Amino acid sequence: MDIEKLDFEKGEGLIPAIVQDAKTYRVLMLGYMNEDAVKQTLEDELVTFFSRSKGRLWTKGETSGNTLELIDMQADCDNDTLLVLAKPNGPTCHTGKKTCFHEKKFKPKKHKLDFLLDLEELIYDRKEEMPDGSYTTYLFNKGIDKIAQKVGEEAVETVIESKNNKKKKLVGEVADLLFHLMVLMAEKEVSIKKVVKKLKKRHKKGNHKHLGE
Repeated sequence: MDIEKLDFEKGEGLIPAIVQDAKTYRVLMLGYMNEDAVKQTLEDELVTFFSRSKGRLWTKGETSGNTLELIDMQADCDNDTLLVLAKPNGPTCHTGKKTCFHEKKFKPKKHKLDFLLDLEELIYDRKEEMPDGSYTTYLFNKGIDKIAQKVGEEAVETVIESKNNKKKKLVGEVADLLFHLMVLMAEKEVSIKKVVKKLKKRHKKGNHKHLGE
């Protein structure tokens, strides 16, 4: 990033910085940075703001430990706003919520397939928090051998059900297979976005064998 191109004068030395989760792209918070905050963020790779109330630089999580690890940062077209992609280590909001924008009444319209991203996020939450009584926690506790075994079992059951004429049961088996596959992906730190990116890359190259064409 070319810091010299940033327009700090417009905001009297400060520019707004929107922070997004680098994995889910959920908006986590809004803060303000001066030139020193931008430099420190880039150097330490920990998101740092200028606190208007404290009158000094403030690294997110310096007290709570809930830091934001810098993944990427870019300016908008006017060079007076920053978009920061970060990996949150713990909740971002001081209330203990993952994001400062957690009002339940605000429900942006989603595509139905976005549920897969929500499910992926939930699976990662289970992996991090490991709540008692959760089947997903049970799988993570058992480890990769058990998870891989379940994927294999569900794959076989899906194949068997595909030979029958009961579509409802097939849908159920595919759902089981997809869930366990997503748990395996989370265990191995492979995101849905990475898989989609790979499919798009293959499609772009015209290698349709992998897409069944």
